[in-house]
Amino acid sequence: MSEISDHTMNRKPSVDAQNRISPAAVPPRLSKSKFLSGLQCHKRLYLEIHQPAVATPPDASTQAILDMGTEIGVLAQQRFPGGALVKAGFRQREAAVAETAALIEDPRIPAIFEGAFEYDGVLVRVDILERLQNGSEGSPSWRLIEVKSSTRVKEVHLDDLAIQSAIVQGAGVQLDATCLMHINTGYVYNGGLVDLHRLFSVENVSEAVSGRRASVQERLAAMKAMLLGTQVPAIEPDQHCHSPYECPFWAHCTKDKPPRWIYHLPGKKELVGQLVRQGITTIDEIPEGARLSDAQQKVKNNVEWVSSELGSLLRSLRYPIHHLDAETVMLAVPRFPSTRPYQALPVQWSNHIELESGEVMHQEFLHTEASEPRRRWAEALIESLGASGSILVYSAYEAGLIRQLADTFPEFKSAFREIEKRLWDLLPVIKDHYYHPAFNGSYSIKSVLPAIVPSLGYGDLAIQEGGHAAAEYYRMVFVETDWVEREAIREALLRYCARDTLAMVELRRALRGKTGRHGEEKVAGVM
Repeated sequence: MSEISDHTMNRKPSVDAQNRISPAAVPPRLSKSKFLSGLQCHKRLYLEIHQPAVATPPDASTQAILDMGTEIGVLAQQRFPGGALVKAGFRQREAAVAETAALIEDPRIPAIFEGAFEYDGVLVRVDILERLQNGSEGSPSWRLIEVKSSTRVKEVHLDDLAIQSAIVQGAGVQLDATCLMHINTGYVYNGGLVDLHRLFSVENVSEAVSGRRASVQERLAAMKAMLLGTQVPAIEPDQHCHSPYECPFWAHCTKDKPPRWIYHLPGKKELVGQLVRQGITTIDEIPEGARLSDAQQKVKNNVEWVSSELGSLLRSLRYPIHHLDAETVMLAVPRFPSTRPYQALPVQWSNHIELESGEVMHQEFLHTEASEPRRRWAEALIESLGASGSILVYSAYEAGLIRQLADTFPEFKSAFREIEKRLWDLLPVIKDHYYHPAFNGSYSIKSVLPAIVPSLGYGDLAIQEGGHAAAEYYRMVFVETDWVEREAIREALLRYCARDTLAMVELRRALRGKTGRHGEEKVAGVM
């Protein structure tokens, strides 16, 4: 799963005000990850080699995904008993290549993990190289296997395997097959030891990879020539910056863009491309009559807008008004019977309850044990929500969880069916009936809250978004052994979830204040 990071690539070059780079005598050594960066964008590759310091470090959620990939890679090795791990680190290039070569020559080794291969100035580390044939008639043949924590084969995986197989074959190793091993979400864990042969699916993608491998050398040559240049490639940030991965240089490449840059227009980016080709660089330059969606038109108008129907919608709520947010964890490797890989398991909820008097109470639940969480979560939630009052949520996520649990636990079905009838989603109400310029086209609660309630945000929290919360929950329950650190994580999780529901309380109150006494349209601009 790991990718090399050559130490020589972290040297800081001399850069003048025009991003001029001191020319190199020879192209820097490349790797699998650098090759994939170059496929996404030559500018990204150039900056990774020559100006790595201007990259934005991975956030907590991204780092958690990377850590999960490493964990899955180690687990996958257990499918090949007797396999040998190349112990030389990723900066010990020559030692790793030599150690790999020795293992290839040892017929007793059925598989090699993290094997190192170098050819044509490119170094790759292969997750699993499985020996297929050993005999006196000739050299052994091998099966190259890349391990991913994803649930299916993606286009970028084929490019990943194309560069790996090209270098491995160039180094003189005979490959009979090129495969991708990924998580099988159809596997139902029934307790006991995890069945690794059912947890992982192995797909032979040799044919698809072969076509891409044919262009590897040409692409490498273009990248190497580009890297010898003295100027950063003049490539404008666009859709390619987010696919197949988020580029860590996005902030650097967009730091001089105007606040109303055309790329900030929400919705499908094909329209953005058309506008750019017409010479339009900002949202304010979009001509009248352009075919914009309702959301895009609101962003272009850039004024606060309140629907005449918002007031009546808010008044339809019934006290006590519950404000509910749930958090889940999705385990790549299931730990509880009758669960699947990446199944969303509810582990936490927060409920702010506003009475008709205006008094607000808070109730919460967090499952802190390494045990099946769903039954306790459901029982506590049913008790908290009671039998009356509207239940505000922000998205359809909670409704999906409740339906899932109603199907899983027949004893909760009746209670959850009644709860589902009381759910009231604030997100589509805001989307259809209110807009603020500070949304910048986003209706995420992280964007909506500071625009409508500037005094309340997430900046003071140790955990500020759901992906980080899930990663920290996993660490608290399954990894961390220090009780002080576990308690710190528990407190951070509780504060984060409670902030989400308090946010809904304050959002609803602020919106109610914008509708006027009778719910008339309060115009801050003309749509």
